[in-house]
Amino acid sequence: MKTLPIYQVDAFTSQVFGGNPAAVMPLEEWLPDDTMQKLALENNLSEAAFLVPLSDEAEEDFHIRWFTPGIEVPLCGHATLASAWVLFNKLGWKKEQIRLQSKSGSLGVKQTDDGWLELDFPNLGFEERPTPGLILEALEGAPETSYFVPKDTNYLVVLRDEAAVKAAQPDSRKLKELGNLGVIITAPGNDSDFVSRYFAPGGGIDEDPVTGSIHSVLVPYWAEQLGKNTLLAKQVSARGGVLRCELKGDRVAIAGQAAFYMEGSVQLP
Repeated sequence: MKTLPIYQVDAFTSQVFGGNPAAVMPLEEWLPDDTMQKLALENNLSEAAFLVPLSDEAEEDFHIRWFTPGIEVPLCGHATLASAWVLFNKLGWKKEQIRLQSKSGSLGVKQTDDGWLELDFPNLGFEERPTPGLILEALEGAPETSYFVPKDTNYLVVLRDEAAVKAAQPDSRKLKELGNLGVIITAPGNDSDFVSRYFAPGGGIDEDPVTGSIHSVLVPYWAEQLGKNTLLAKQVSARGGVLRCELKGDRVAIAGQAAFYMEGSVQLP
């Protein structure tokens, strides 16, 4: 039997049972893809992150990959933040920053002066499009125009206000028929710059509690709409989360807190 460490951390929250839980598995070498997918399904969280250290000659420190219970995804914020928390607090990482190699290019995580963890993520471009009929059917109040994100195949739908985002009850079966990853809904916030929720039935997740990666789209969108580059965001799912964001040209800084929940070991044949 092979024994591997596993951690679970709640991301984008200061308290356990809030934010978005992620499984983190530091590895010495990659497991077969099928095994990592089965581990993600067994954990049954929105994402499991797997990390392998890189050589001293590499530009990055670790290679990171993310799996939902159903598929591998190209970018994940909350499991990256959770992984950084484990490296800083459980595995003795002493450098100021962690550099990560990923399917979405080079990423970074650093600790802020007040103890938050700040992700250095790409600015994901989006295209204005007519809202697909399936979204109009699945989501009451969806406008006729929305935005498509080619990099991760999400749709971004802007609703009239925070109350509409909180009240939304989209039909996940219809959203899954889109054949893409998911749908982001957003609106101006009452006590934040903007709010959002994220539904990703294409990845096996009806609703993700707090999603760092969608802020690679939301931040550039709202920065343009509001005429400001520093933004306070809230994801208003049942668990909820708070994100401090900043648009930095072709990069987006996304900061959050994390709460440690548990650690243990996995036994593999």
